[in-house]
Amino acid sequence: MSTNPEAGFELDPRLAADTIQVADWDLCRVLLMNDAQFPWLVLVPRRRGLAELDDLDPGDRALLLQEIQRAMQTLRNAVAYDKFNVGALGNIVRQLHIHVIARRRTDAAWPGPVWGYGRAVAYAPDARDRLLTALRWAGDG
Repeated sequence: MSTNPEAGFELDPRLAADTIQVADWDLCRVLLMNDAQFPWLVLVPRRRGLAELDDLDPGDRALLLQEIQRAMQTLRNAVAYDKFNVGALGNIVRQLHIHVIARRRTDAAWPGPVWGYGRAVAYAPDARDRLLTALRWAGDG
C-alpha cells in the first residue's frame, strides 16, 4: 500500500482539455482556465477519488483554504480585478476542484456568473505566455 497521498491522482480529462497547468503547490495542481475573457484559476487537490470538500481529511481541508487564499493573492498580483468569485460546483466535472476567478466590472458576464456564459475565448499564445509568467512569478511567494 502506498503512503504517497498523490498516488492514483489523475486530472479529469475535461479539466485537462480546458486548462493550462500553472504550478503544483503543496496540495493542489493550479490550472489556468483557457478563457481570455476571465482571469480564472482552478485548484485541483492532488488526491485520488475526491468529489466533495468533506472528502478531504481535516489537514488537507485547512491546506486547501490556504491555497485558495494564495490563488487570490496570485491573481491580485498578476491582473486587474474588481471582485473575486470562488466556488466549487462539480455538476459537470465531478472531480473536486475550486474556481478562483478575478472579475472585472468590464468583463462580458458582469455582474452575472461566468459559468455558462457564451463560449470560451482561448488565449492568444503571446498573451497566454505573458499571463502564465506573471502567475508563476506572483504565486511563488
